[in-house]
Amino acid sequence: MIYFLIYLFLEVVISTNIASIIGGVATFFELIFSAMIGIILLVNFRTTLIKNLQSISSDNIDLRRFQELNLFTVFGAFLLIVPGFLTDIIGVLMQFSVFVSLLVNRFSAKYNSDNIKSNHYKKDEYDVIDVEIIDDDSTTKLDPDGGKQHRS
Repeated sequence: MIYFLIYLFLEVVISTNIASIIGGVATFFELIFSAMIGIILLVNFRTTLIKNLQSISSDNIDLRRFQELNLFTVFGAFLLIVPGFLTDIIGVLMQFSVFVSLLVNRFSAKYNSDNIKSNHYKKDEYDVIDVEIIDDDSTTKLDPDGGKQHRS
């Protein structure tokens, strides 16, 4: 909830500042233009998806990178459709893989280090072999006379 309020505050401040600089008519046309670009990106997403599938089949990108590219492309297109300057800026940045890589690497490095720390003890538990020793008092002996076995 707090993140939504922070987003809402930043959206209002940025939108009012930019709208006061460029004017009401230009703001209206910018909102229409960015929504049209978002819709075009969603319509052309099939082509982008096919291109990314070809890249993954030729081992140019791995599966994780494939997921990141497609997820952020769609999410950025939706942000371009939503009215507001902050969402438009974020939506445009998500269309460029350089910014997506920076964002993903920043958060995945933190997630991976936290995940490694939390799984450290679990990994050590797999190194232990649980063994049960059964003590049996009866022994088997060979009889020197006939080679018969006797239990004692």
